[in-house]
Amino acid sequence: MSANNPSAAAPTGPAADSTRGAVLANLLFNLALAALFTALFIDAGELPSSMWEPLGAGAFPRLVLGALILFNLALALQAAMALGHATSGGGTLAWLYQRRLACATLAAFALYALAMPWLGFPLASLSFLLAVQWLLGARRGRRLLVAAIVAVAFGLGLHLLFGQVFQIPLPAGRLW
Repeated sequence: MSANNPSAAAPTGPAADSTRGAVLANLLFNLALAALFTALFIDAGELPSSMWEPLGAGAFPRLVLGALILFNLALALQAAMALGHATSGGGTLAWLYQRRLACATLAAFALYALAMPWLGFPLASLSFLLAVQWLLGARRGRRLLVAAIVAVAFGLGLHLLFGQVFQIPLPAGRLW
């Protein structure tokens, strides 16, 4: 590659064809995350407050979710600007396939958020942690045992810690 060769700076062939698809997938992914975080931001305002929190239980989650919304919108804007410069072609499915674990984890998180009102924090967290650890490779034997211990420790342990020690009730569901 030489500095005088303009074709050396831009990818050609299959790499150029997948550039536009990857940029489009990145744009859609960040917009979906921003929408999810916006819904969670709205729901966080309805969290019950305790006598120990003057700002309410939703203050910290809303701060974090607000930052995540801004971050994802900035990434979506960056991808939208890059979309005009990207070469045409496919690649969205290839981009999603390469990031299938991240997409599966995001889908599990969305299900977790939807299941929270029904299952409550302990059962929803236990299910979410087991599912994500299974997705990431804890499928049998010792790894699955460790995954189950981690899921129980965090799902039930955090519920007990916040409820009994800090006197901050975590979301209760219809089942728990």
